[in-house]
Amino acid sequence: MEQVLDFATNNFMLVAAWALTLAMLLWTEQMKAGKSVGTHEATRMINKENAVILDIRPKKEFVTGHITNAVHIPVTELDNRMTELEKHKQKPVIVVCNLGQTAGSASKKLKAAGFENVIRLSGGMTEWRAQSLPVIK
Repeated sequence: MEQVLDFATNNFMLVAAWALTLAMLLWTEQMKAGKSVGTHEATRMINKENAVILDIRPKKEFVTGHITNAVHIPVTELDNRMTELEKHKQKPVIVVCNLGQTAGSASKKLKAAGFENVIRLSGGMTEWRAQSLPVIK
C-alpha cells in the first residue's frame, strides 16, 4: 500500500490523467444509456405521458412481482423480440431491471433501434418495492 501512495505522490500528473480518463469513460457510457428517473417521476410518466414499462428481468423474477401493465421481454431475448415494441417507438419507454444496472445495456439497444425516448428506472424494482409502490404477482 505504501508503494501505491509513493507512486501516486511521485506521479501525480499520471494518476490525475488516469482518473480523468476513467471519469470520462464512465460519463460517456452513462450518457449512451440515456437518462434515468426515480420512482415518482416514473409514476408521473406512466399516468400523464402514457409511458410504457419494459421489464427486462428473467421470467422467474418477473412473476415474483412487476409493475402494472409492464411489457415483459427478458434482456436475453430483447434482440429477437424488438418488433413487439415497434408500436411504442413514439412513447416514453421506461426500462426496468432488478437494480437499475442491466437497464443501461437494454436502453442502448432500444436507442440504436430508433426508440426516441428511452429512460431507465433508477434503482429498478428494488427501489420500486422499497417505496412500497404497487406490484402485480
